[in-house]
Amino acid sequence: MLFINIAGIALIALIVWWFWLYTPKQMKLGEGDWVIAVENGTYSPSRINVPEGKPVELKFLRKDQSPCSETLLIPKLEISETLPSNKLKQIQIPALEPGEYDFHCQMQMYRGKLVVG
Repeated sequence: MLFINIAGIALIALIVWWFWLYTPKQMKLGEGDWVIAVENGTYSPSRINVPEGKPVELKFLRKDQSPCSETLLIPKLEISETLPSNKLKQIQIPALEPGEYDFHCQMQMYRGKLVVG
């Protein structure tokens, strides 16, 4: 009975951490040659800070073999790119106004965000 109670408390703690306390890794462009990895059902980092008014280049490396991970969409910018498996893909992003720009796969299972400002 004690084991069940401890397991229940651990599960509750994990749920609280996952839904309310976890913050995705962020990256700020200009801090080196960054690559966004596409693996294990995520983009890593999934939140990217981009300077406003300057075009940038994002580099994606698709390690996942899932068909869903093959397509990258940035709807607000009308960008749709195919990510080759295990090869670096460079995506040109035009100068942007301040705001947030979601990017995702075609089924929106992989998700990320460009934060401009």
